Amino acid sequence: MARAGCAVGMCVVLAGCTADGSGEPRESASAKKEGASATASPSPSPSPSEVVDISPARLPNTRAQATVLIRDVLPGPADFGPGAVRRTPYESDPRRWPVLGEDCVWEQRALPKDVLATLTRSYEIPASGDRGPLRLSAVVTVHRTAEQADWENAEVLEEMMRCPEQMLRSDEFITDLRSVPASFGESGNEFAEDSLTELGSYTSTAEGRGEVNPYIWEQTRIGQFTLAVSAKGAGGWSQADLFDRLRDPHVGMRSRLRGAIERDPSEPSGDTKDSTKSDTKDDAEDDTRDGRR
Repeated sequence: MARAGCAVGMCVVLAGCTADGSGEPRESASAKKEGASATASPSPSPSPSEVVDISPARLPNTRAQATVLIRDVLPGPADFGPGAVRRTPYESDPRRWPVLGEDCVWEQRALPKDVLATLTRSYEIPASGDRGPLRLSAVVTVHRTAEQADWENAEVLEEMMRCPEQMLRSDEFITDLRSVPASFGESGNEFAEDSLTELGSYTSTAEGRGEVNPYIWEQTRIGQFTLAVSAKGAGGWSQADLFDRLRDPHVGMRSRLRGAIERDPSEPSGDTKDSTKSDTKDDAEDDTRDGRR
């Protein structure tokens, strides 16, 4: 599958939908895609994966199940190397979802229906010597289908093109954004259906310094799951340093996900449990999340 081409194609569609410059937030684009496919018959089994032999029986069906899986997949501070600690708050509010508004400012809104569960953890390597505090994060999102997860990747590209400069918070900004996508089998990507690296510059005015430092966001998709890590640089940290700190946590997340959803060799290949169903009570909950960024 030419997933990168698919993602870029979706991005063009998104850009076309916002040609007047208004720019739709992520959930609106997802809702449009969801509505366009509403008349299609749902697949009785999850979309195939080129990198994992997924067992339908091991996929989460409810938000509670998805949240348990996410917590098992997310890294701890030690995974980011020496000196890494939890930031406060350590885990996001699972009832909130970040949306990039028309003004290129990130805000929190209700979780879209295509997301089963999502959670972000925040970490920090405190300032030491000639190095400032390095802020890190990891996030796992479970979509209801692989197609919806693919659409999320497309929206990351659309956001970068629409808003190469973004406000994360009132005192945090990322600028000069550029993305490097790679589908399975391209540019050394042998580990995910899609891989996307977003590079840019990070500025924080919280302490009045306003220094410009490197920023990295890395995201991969395996089936209906997206996994991401990020680093907001500080004085004394190079871009290479940030990549080094993100590499092991990202690899570990993919490995734990594969272990959680991969088909056991003894499991019958005819298992077609419908992973798109969830109990009525679970669907009725208003589950949302805190910041992707």
